[in-house]
Formats: sequence, C-alpha cells, structure tokens
Amino acid sequence: MLLAHMRKKLGRLEIDVAFQSEKARVIALYGPSGAGKTSVISMIAGLIRPDSGSIRLNGAVFYDSDKKTNMVPEKRRIGYVFQDGKLFPHLTVKSNLEYGMKLISRSDRKVGFDEVVSLLGIEQLLGRRPGKLSGGEKQRVAIGRALLTSPRLLLMDEPLASLDSSRKNELMPFIKKLRDQYQIPIVYVTHSQEEIFAVADGVVVMEAGRVKSSGNLDLLRGDK
Repeated sequence: MLLAHMRKKLGRLEIDVAFQSEKARVIALYGPSGAGKTSVISMIAGLIRPDSGSIRLNGAVFYDSDKKTNMVPEKRRIGYVFQDGKLFPHLTVKSNLEYGMKLISRSDRKVGFDEVVSLLGIEQLLGRRPGKLSGGEKQRVAIGRALLTSPRLLLMDEPLASLDSSRKNELMPFIKKLRDQYQIPIVYVTHSQEEIFAVADGVVVMEAGRVKSSGNLDLLRGDK
C-alpha cells in the first residue's frame, strides 16, 4: 500500500495532498494542467523533496519529515515513465533496456529481459535507435526500461499525452497487460478520463495543488 502526505511550495503553487492506494493496482492522479500532479509523483520518486509530510510503500519509509528520513531515489526502487520516453538517443533499444537492468543488483532482479520484450512486442526493435521509432514504440521501450529495474512502484507521467489517437490505441493494450500481469502498483498521471476508465481502478482528483476527492472510479461517472 502506498501512503502519501506531502506539502510543498513551488512558486505560487502550494501543494498539500494526502492519499493512499489501498487495494488499487493502478491509481490515477487526475486533474487539469498545473494541478501539481507531476510534482506529486516527483516527490514520491525522490526527485523533489517535500517541505513536510511522509511517503511510505508497503512499510518502507521513503520520506518522513518528523523522523528526518529522506531515502535517495536509487534506493527507492521506483520505475518512472516520462511523457516523452526520455530514451538515450545514442543507444539501441536493447542497450536502453539493459540500462534499466544494470541499475540494480542481480539478486534484486525480479523481471526478465525476454519476458518484457515479449510482453511489449518489441523483439523487432532491439537493434534500432530511438530516432527510428514511432512515438508509440518509444513509449513501449520506455515502459520496458522502467520494468527491467524490477520496481516496487511504477510512476507513469501522462505516457500517452504526446501521442495521436491511433498511437494511443496501439499502446493502451500494453498498459493493460502491464497492470494485469505484474504485481507492481502504478501511479498514473493523466488529464484523460478515457485513459482512467481503461487502466485505473482508483482515482485521486487534484485541483490547484489539493486533493479534491479520491476513491473508486464512480467519482468520475457523472462527468462522462
């Protein structure tokens, strides 16, 4: 279970959020641009330090201002999928994927290379460089790289936002497979209700740095 309570002042935006994943496999952070969604997952990942609060995952304390605990990002074992993939352009797809594996020790590797390549259908891409990939292919590779770190938690920051509708439809089945096949909790940032209903089973609605509501997807039914 992910338990998060974070406060952070970022310019004019004051973030004060609290939520927990409970039994949700995929919890969506939903709200308009500027609501603070990406800042929240950056704090979970350890890329931004909160001003106060606490972040815990299955008993592991990532951050606790009262106890003066702030685990460094690499020890949190969190996979992060950015909106634009952020692949290394000078490396092949295979080398990009292996980079994720090399970040952790062999004893901590729970996800196999061949398994991920097969799941994401990227066998034919292994020898290519990112410049030769479509947007959807880049995102599949980015997801694979994150998975191969055998993460305790996967953060996905609007992974479909830069894609057209056909590419979104191409990638959605792979995110569903990811949700169903691995016992890895996911925090999925989006401003698309369509994506939430497709992949999530819990939602945190954010507005201006605050949690407006949280719970199951019924919260959004009236807005469809």
